[in-house]
Amino acid sequence: MDLVQIECGRVVHLLPAGNRSGVSEVIAHTHLHVSDYARSKAFYETVLATLGYTVSMEVGEAAGFFDGRNTDLWVVKDPVVPTHIAFEAASREAVEAFYSTALDAGAADNGQPGYRPEYWPGYYAAFVLDFDGHNIEAVWYDHGKEG
Repeated sequence: MDLVQIECGRVVHLLPAGNRSGVSEVIAHTHLHVSDYARSKAFYETVLATLGYTVSMEVGEAAGFFDGRNTDLWVVKDPVVPTHIAFEAASREAVEAFYSTALDAGAADNGQPGYRPEYWPGYYAAFVLDFDGHNIEAVWYDHGKEG
């Protein structure tokens, strides 16, 4: 895949060149502000690998995470405002791997893997809190449990 670099303030984004075969995303990328860049980068590099992400580039104290289509998450050293980010997982097993890997990497439990019927019958998710209090979620949509 051919990639192009686009500058946005202090961060340079790595994006696929040309048409992405009609794939349209609601959010192209987001920045997650962290207080300890090196620690957070290492954490997300380990944890997001369970969901297929890799670090695609690094500029100063900012790392871009690539999901195979787009560098859609940036971990950036900036003043922290705790937030919630959910990543779509490919399977129930991926949600469970995300959760256990995150806990092993130092995250705090914020919701064990399981179905959340109050959201939707097939909503299978796990939640952890990172070092800055961000609520990080992995979710798999189990269409076999649709109501």
